[in-house]
Amino acid sequence: MYQLLKMKNNGLKKEVIEFTQKLVSIPSVSLQEQQAAEYTADTMESLGFDKVAKDEYGNVIGLMMGRSAGPNVMLLTHLDTVIPADDDAGIMASGCIYGAGASDCKSGVAAHVFAGCLLKRSLLPLNGNLIVAAAAAEQNGCSIGTKYLLEKTLPGLGLKVDYVILGETTGLNLYYGHDGWIELDVKVVGSNPFKVGDAANTIFNDIDNISRENEIAYPNWQIINKPRIEDEQGLRKATITVGRRMGISEDSGCITGQLKHEAIMAIKNNSSVAVDVAVRTESQTLCTGHSIAVKKISHAWSIDPFCPLMEKARGSLKASGCKAQAGKWKLGRLGMGTSGSVILNEYGIPVIGYGPGDEDQAHTANECVNVNDIVEAVYGTSAIVHSLIGIPVFGWSSDEI
Repeated sequence: MYQLLKMKNNGLKKEVIEFTQKLVSIPSVSLQEQQAAEYTADTMESLGFDKVAKDEYGNVIGLMMGRSAGPNVMLLTHLDTVIPADDDAGIMASGCIYGAGASDCKSGVAAHVFAGCLLKRSLLPLNGNLIVAAAAAEQNGCSIGTKYLLEKTLPGLGLKVDYVILGETTGLNLYYGHDGWIELDVKVVGSNPFKVGDAANTIFNDIDNISRENEIAYPNWQIINKPRIEDEQGLRKATITVGRRMGISEDSGCITGQLKHEAIMAIKNNSSVAVDVAVRTESQTLCTGHSIAVKKISHAWSIDPFCPLMEKARGSLKASGCKAQAGKWKLGRLGMGTSGSVILNEYGIPVIGYGPGDEDQAHTANECVNVNDIVEAVYGTSAIVHSLIGIPVFGWSSDEI
């Protein structure tokens, strides 16, 4: 079976590279993914997916139907980028494709779309359904598109997801979790503008000092923004936004309470102002025009590295001749994350990551991905999918499939 997949995958290489180059060349900053979504959907249709749809949040869904209603695997990536595409986006040089999203996560989109195509062209039957989804509005770290997929779109199509494979950058390793993060607004309110300003500056300096003290032991643990001042209904308001990394055992309520205690203690002699702390919320308008309030929090997540999903994935990669090293995302900057947080913590669905690209390339000015890694990701992903929902084909001929 693996020789068949390899042979067919080699035949797909040119198409995979051309698709990735074109997708990277299409600007798709978060909340502006519509053109990239249309191109991805058109490609799925041309490759023979059984069903292709776009939902109200801008997500693209392609379905390869199996013989039964389940189990079902979802291959999930995202279309949006942090940095806008420039005029050279999609160019290939020295075996790499350059441009915003090349590594995070448009090469992953290519790997997933063509993994579905590879299984179809190899005539390898599936027991359950393969769902290939490219989500919108992921790069804000809150996985808006993924939530809508799982709550509305897929149930509306009569589909239940049993396993998820994220196509985020893993360097072709198997990843099973990462830390979380939270953004909190410290709000200082009072009628006296001078006392509000003094209190806000005192709180800022106190929290900033704590951040600096912890920076050596815990790099990128916390960032703090200077107070923003506004007047509303005769009151002076100052808002200090604090971003903080969250470990697997940390609770957002405890972090919020701790920060509020620190803020109150910093100005305990100033009784003329009120202080409160809450998770930062902002309104975002999706590429389809829908507006939604988003809480800026992404919880840490991790599955057992020896759970059935990891063991199946690891075994299939080894059997196919691919490397199968396990690990976790490092997330070098606050605000980075994956939709694994939502998928596992909110919906209880087993999820892992396997994709091309280097995590350190994500959100950088000269982002790039090696084309051979994309092609191998197509092959490795198809092997994992078949191990989960494929029908054994040992000894079968193509006429019997």
